[in-house]
Amino acid sequence: MKRTVNLFCLLLLLIHQACQQPTMVKQPNVLFIAIDDLNDWTSSLGGHPQAITPNLDRLAQMGTTFTNAHASMAVCVASRNSLLSGMHPTSTGWYSLVKDHDAMAQSYNEVMGDRQMLPSKFKANGYNTWCAGKIFHKGATDFEFITDDLWDDILPEYKEKLRAIDYERGGGYKGYKFYPFPKNGSQLKSYYNDKITFGHSLCGGPLDEEDIPEGKMYDELIADYAIDKLKQRHDDPFFLSLGFVRPHVPYTAPRRYFDLYNTANISIPELKNDDMNDIPNYGKAIAYNYGTNMGDYAAVKGMGNAYDKHLVHSYLACVSFVDDQLGRVLDALENSEYAENTIVVLWSDHGQSFGEKRNYRKMSLWEESTRVPLYISTPNNRNKGSVCSQAVSLLDIYPTLMDLCGYTKASHLDGESLITLLDNPSQKREEPVLISWRYKNYAVRSERFRYIQYRDGSEEFYDHSIDKCEYTNLINNQAYAQQIDWHRKHLPKKVALPVGSKSWTGDELEKTLDEWQLNDNMPSWLR
Repeated sequence: MKRTVNLFCLLLLLIHQACQQPTMVKQPNVLFIAIDDLNDWTSSLGGHPQAITPNLDRLAQMGTTFTNAHASMAVCVASRNSLLSGMHPTSTGWYSLVKDHDAMAQSYNEVMGDRQMLPSKFKANGYNTWCAGKIFHKGATDFEFITDDLWDDILPEYKEKLRAIDYERGGGYKGYKFYPFPKNGSQLKSYYNDKITFGHSLCGGPLDEEDIPEGKMYDELIADYAIDKLKQRHDDPFFLSLGFVRPHVPYTAPRRYFDLYNTANISIPELKNDDMNDIPNYGKAIAYNYGTNMGDYAAVKGMGNAYDKHLVHSYLACVSFVDDQLGRVLDALENSEYAENTIVVLWSDHGQSFGEKRNYRKMSLWEESTRVPLYISTPNNRNKGSVCSQAVSLLDIYPTLMDLCGYTKASHLDGESLITLLDNPSQKREEPVLISWRYKNYAVRSERFRYIQYRDGSEEFYDHSIDKCEYTNLINNQAYAQQIDWHRKHLPKKVALPVGSKSWTGDELEKTLDEWQLNDNMPSWLR
């Protein structure tokens, strides 16, 4: 009897102690999705009236859509490394284009020190980290010597599947993850022949199954990878990174996505004939420099208005194609055991222009280049379907994930957590977003305004409440003097030189401006 009483007392004690133990909360998983070169041409962002994006719209209803989100610099290398390091190019000196990659890699230890890239942070804290597609510019990493610190598993590169015909159609283009090219190769290359020495990837068209290596686009393989991971049982939390490559050039996708759109009725952006009249010469040099050797605007318009419409149609088809891959992943998540404990973050590295400000692709300080989609869905989100119009930066993703996953914000992070905006999307945010283009060219974007200052001190200012297309430069309008001065005060005081530089001696912009002045040969379409 006494033994029975003792056992009973022991059982009560164990129950009491168990009740006193804190409940262990399982760390949330993270589904981290990048969509390359996706601008605001989604149904939920309203950038193009004909965009068919039901799955991006579905994600918007799952969480919060940030309608005024911007890249730190509107080009892949700089934008992605800024987001993943948590530091602005003005802090790192990584104002990098592809040609600057070696200098960036060589400066890694000096710039990063003991700081961690975002995937490394999760891996060091016990997460399974997996990568498929383009997360860094080169794919899984831009720094091969830290690959093992970043990822536990990586989807093989698409290049392994390319055939001789794919290389032939690509015409020497080295961005193999973006293949295949159109059936007959680049239309620009075919039209201009040797007059186009680079930049011929600005092309597109529908593909049939035989045009696609093993019948699957890279983005389909990326979605397959994610679906497979979500079907498996994982004891540890995961950081699953998916870097979809469409709608990056070339704008190719399976034919059925082109068939979603009526070619005859495709809307193209409205362009003003005098749109460049109030743009400083530095802005014009930026519009000229980063596409084909003759300038993208001249190359596209030289082929007639039909090519403009063809590019828009091709881009929309690619957007719908990648939206479909997103839908497959969201289906897999919803049908998995991880549906209730997974944070979803979807972002693009920068926007994309189609002739606005005489600019194609990205690589400028104007709205169409810097504005990006940003969607965040969290477990137990009480603000599903909410919209936040405050100016936010891709830099804010790193500290936001630290907050959502319960980690202390690292001191080196230049962004600010979005957690208060997720909790209250209508809350005002005082700080604007700083955007760079190369060294000492800046945009400052607030909720209503965009201010631009170039290296020589020339400026632009736009009021988005009345001018969403940034047609009218208000920099000399005295009615805006107070707002202009407020934005000027948010320019950085301390700025890192481009990595590999001991002093500033200029770059391709100065070379272009010097040539125009010497020869009086600025292209007429920029005047």
